[in-house]
Amino acid sequence: MAECIEDSYSTLAAPSQGIFRSKGSRFLAFAFPVHSEAEIREHLEEIKKQYFDARHHCYAYKLGIKGDLYRANDDGEPSGTAGKPILGQMDSFGVTHVLIIVVRYFGGVLLGTGGLAEAYKAAAADALQQAEIVTELVYDHYEMTFPYERMNEVMRLIKEAGLNMIKMDSGIHCSLEIKIRKRDRSLFSERLKLIESLQQNWS
Repeated sequence: MAECIEDSYSTLAAPSQGIFRSKGSRFLAFAFPVHSEAEIREHLEEIKKQYFDARHHCYAYKLGIKGDLYRANDDGEPSGTAGKPILGQMDSFGVTHVLIIVVRYFGGVLLGTGGLAEAYKAAAADALQQAEIVTELVYDHYEMTFPYERMNEVMRLIKEAGLNMIKMDSGIHCSLEIKIRKRDRSLFSERLKLIESLQQNWS
């Protein structure tokens, strides 16, 4: 049986925003497509700086094709009332590589743990409802170098194999980068071996 390789995931096409109000409190939600924890830290710092006067900056994120790298943070709210409901909405919408930050401005009336959880959930859901959800594919990238006089031969091989070339630099020695959808890697294995063997002969 052929190996089933997961190489696609749902995420956001662009940042989006949402809002929820309850008993005078405002919950502002900001959703971002992200690819690293460094990006996540940058967005958190930016939102905290912009909304410095808010009482809480709660968030959750998921990374990885399967969303197996995740975190939820309540930022001072009762445990489980903010980060977990935000994360739950990512599961409901089936998205990963996403960060959602919900900024709360307290309205003077306590909402209770149930009310808080519902408010953070609703704000996160609104941000995701406003977003365009897209499917992203995962590719393997390959680089090769070869003499300039071999360019026609290399280009013919790439065209025959149906490979996607994403970058090429020309000179005395040329270099190029190709990409293959992860699940299709085995389909091109023989062609890649041929190109690699030619590359060794050229070096």
